[in-house]
Amino acid sequence: MLRKILPIATILLATAFAIAQTIPAGTPVTVRVGSELSSGTAEVGQTFAGSLTRSLVVGGKTIAPAGSAVRGKVTLAKSSGRLHAPGQLSIRLTSIRTKNGSIAVTSSPYHIEGKGHMKSNATKIGGGAAAGAIIGAIAGGGKGAAIGTLAGAGAGTGVAAATGKQEAVIPAEHAVTFTVASKAR
Repeated sequence: MLRKILPIATILLATAFAIAQTIPAGTPVTVRVGSELSSGTAEVGQTFAGSLTRSLVVGGKTIAPAGSAVRGKVTLAKSSGRLHAPGQLSIRLTSIRTKNGSIAVTSSPYHIEGKGHMKSNATKIGGGAAAGAIIGAIAGGGKGAAIGTLAGAGAGTGVAAATGKQEAVIPAEHAVTFTVASKAR
């Protein structure tokens, strides 16, 4: 009789374990990123480490306690241009460490972009043009003002180019929320 019950009990136990280790699609997972990630230095495929900010609970059972290790990867890293195109960075969650091992997960991306250049560049270029016009008008009248405007705008563009990188950055210890995209086991 024991020989008949033991295989059935083993199957039931394995099934219960598999159900307990399943993370349904749509489950939010909040992670604290371990180190800074920047669009200027990150590369697609690069991995990152982090930890759960709170316990991952599914169906009333704790799958992974707060502080459990997680892994993810960079899926997009585009460095900022100097005068346009702010940096872009996307990351995804790839695994969560549980009491019984790691669970591979597929998550929604977390995407950020650096600040836009438009307002900052317009201020630098416009300010340079205005300053050039004033100096040119003082030095050479109307013709000097026109020349000064062009020279000032050029100088302002140079300043914008020299200071213009706007990378996308996820600071160390920053909390990021992902959504599990498909059932994970």
